Amino acid sequence: MKLASKKVKTLGKTKPGIKKNKPAKDAIKKPKTKKAEKPSESKAVTTKPKQKTTAPVKSGKPAKKGAKKSHKEELEGLKDIDPEFYDFLKKNDKKLLDFNLLDSDESEDEEKEEDKGKKAAEESEDDDEDNEEKYHKPSEDLAVASDESDFDDEEEDDESPAGGTQKITLNLLRQWEQQLGQDNVSIDIVRKVIQAFNSALASISADGADGGENQPNAAAFKVVGAAAFNGVIQLCVLHLQPAIIRVLGVKPNSSLPLHKHKKWVKVRGCLRYYLTDLIRLVEQVSSANILGVLLKHLHQMAGMVVPFSALGKTILKRLIVLWATGDETVRVLAFLCILKITRKQQATMLNHVLKAMYLAYVRNSKFVSPNTLPGINFMRRSLVEMFALDLNVSYQHAFLYIRQLAIHLRNAVILKKKDSFQAVYNWQFINSMRLWADLLGASANKPQLQPLVYPLVTIATGVIRLIPTAQYFPLRFHCLQTLISLAKETNTYIPVLPLIVEVLKSNTFNRKHSAVSMKPLQFTCVLRLNKGQLAENGFRDEVIEQVCGLLLEYLAHESTSLAFSDLVVPTVMAIKAYLKDCRNANYTRKLKQVLEKIQESGRFIEQQRGKSSVNFDIKDAQAVAAWEQQLRLKRTPLDIYYASWLKTHETKKRRQAAQTDEINADYDVPKLKKLPAKSGVPVRNENGEIELFPSDSEDEGDDGLALGSDEDEEEQVVEEEEVEQPKAKKARKEKPEKLKPQPTAAEDDYDEAGGAVDIVKDLDLNDW
Repeated sequence: MKLASKKVKTLGKTKPGIKKNKPAKDAIKKPKTKKAEKPSESKAVTTKPKQKTTAPVKSGKPAKKGAKKSHKEELEGLKDIDPEFYDFLKKNDKKLLDFNLLDSDESEDEEKEEDKGKKAAEESEDDDEDNEEKYHKPSEDLAVASDESDFDDEEEDDESPAGGTQKITLNLLRQWEQQLGQDNVSIDIVRKVIQAFNSALASISADGADGGENQPNAAAFKVVGAAAFNGVIQLCVLHLQPAIIRVLGVKPNSSLPLHKHKKWVKVRGCLRYYLTDLIRLVEQVSSANILGVLLKHLHQMAGMVVPFSALGKTILKRLIVLWATGDETVRVLAFLCILKITRKQQATMLNHVLKAMYLAYVRNSKFVSPNTLPGINFMRRSLVEMFALDLNVSYQHAFLYIRQLAIHLRNAVILKKKDSFQAVYNWQFINSMRLWADLLGASANKPQLQPLVYPLVTIATGVIRLIPTAQYFPLRFHCLQTLISLAKETNTYIPVLPLIVEVLKSNTFNRKHSAVSMKPLQFTCVLRLNKGQLAENGFRDEVIEQVCGLLLEYLAHESTSLAFSDLVVPTVMAIKAYLKDCRNANYTRKLKQVLEKIQESGRFIEQQRGKSSVNFDIKDAQAVAAWEQQLRLKRTPLDIYYASWLKTHETKKRRQAAQTDEINADYDVPKLKKLPAKSGVPVRNENGEIELFPSDSEDEGDDGLALGSDEDEEEQVVEEEEVEQPKAKKARKEKPEKLKPQPTAAEDDYDEAGGAVDIVKDLDLNDW
């Protein structure tokens, strides 16, 4: 190793400006004397470019480039001069051959600044020894740029606010608040507030920044402490949007989009950074009440998202996640933001939003329980409203996804394998059918989607017929409910009566039960029954309830039909045949009541048809529809009986919904112990100032924010809700009255100026 270092050292000295080649010649003579003449020849060759590089000495750059080039050539020449020694270096110390060429580039850049006033001739003659040290051991005096330099010297930053980083104080925030409230707001104040918001996010980020891409001026301000952080967020949420409206000069009832105002160019850049930071904060927050505040603010800023198409897609992507997985209030606010942003740029965003929302709906409807069912129903109804925005665009999506359902059913019918059956008999398939049935029913008065009614009915009928056993009676009833609702909404005749009464002929149902169920069995959140449940009497009780309910619902709708008396003949015969063999008095009593009302309504229709006023032709569809409408106003006996039965049934369902914990025990659903809802009294800190984001639990940090990723969001919610309070249920009942706006508004009354009444309540400090 001594020999190697000696050789490299002598070779390293043969740089530009060195005229003597004897030391290198003598050093190479030591291992082998026969090859002593070769170095002199190579030296003679390499000294030629040295003379050329010393000509432009004053610039300094060519000399160093030539030195590095000649030095590299000499290292390569060692391979021909002494192959054995070169192989030895390559095996034992390869780093000497590389010789830190990357470090030399950095040292050259640093020397340019330090030796700018020195002459190039002195560098070529006096820095031979120093270059070797710079390659291997950089000097301690070199100034290296550090990413953490903005955070190390806190005292210097605080003392020099004019030239460096300015610390955010409460007095400064009050001053900004007053300036934002003025009529003639300066654009510079808006930019400073946005920079402060950026710095506040940088102070809580894991890496302190996002690489500098979205926060070019984050170092202009410094946010230290929870009070300053909450003050910056509160200032932006409450006062930034009205200030921007005043900067743009928007008139109270102006219909002109914001991005078409003259002064929009001045706020475009900073507003883009602010919206990026805002959605980044929404992604990190997991607390429901903080998300509610931020989503209300984002709803106000929805009109400013229109010019930023790429940013709008990012915002919508995050809002769709909150719409599908968030808390009850968060879901509603997220949907209102999605609806507002999409309607303002419907031509470009609607396709993207419909696809993403449908996939999120299917992904999050895989498991149905009493806890998840309300969220799934909300997603389905809100998604129907989104599809109803443009039926021509919705037809393409509906046709594609209904066709996918048909392909899954076809594979199950042909292959008859367990995997193909499971692709059809699952909650995602059933919930998807419910969605399209609701959409077709909601758009029944428009012709765009009506051609899809027949394919959907065929799919639902095929699903019922796929495995027609008692084990899948719950799934059958779910499909029948979907078909009945579709028939009622579209006023289309769908033959569901044979599928309902077919249940009464099942051998499993007519067999005597061998076990007694302690709790009533419910099919609301069940698709398949096991063998133990089939043997219980609760299974038969629920089947009779479902049969009676479905018969009454469908026949009450059809009771005003001109052909009702003929329509119910097969059903009446099937019910009479079952009553002959039935030995259960409870079942017999319920079915007899239904049978009596059916027969009474049949006689009522025959009487109405026998009157002299009925003189129209049966082919006259308009005359038949007018006659049925008059009969619907009179109300048939079956319709009156169904209305009273429905009230009793709804009361029973509410009573069962109040016992959610007992119902969950049947499905092994984990319990969430929720904290009691907090009152509207504002929370104040030690200094008596109102806190915008009070902490949900004592375990959270001083910043008052629960930060986490999307993957850990559910775990954090479970950790936050640890204590169970007896008054939680009462608070939960009062909550929807205040925070649950109706998402089915026909028109969006929000104008760009923010002057009209909005469906989302205006931000008020007392609410937090």
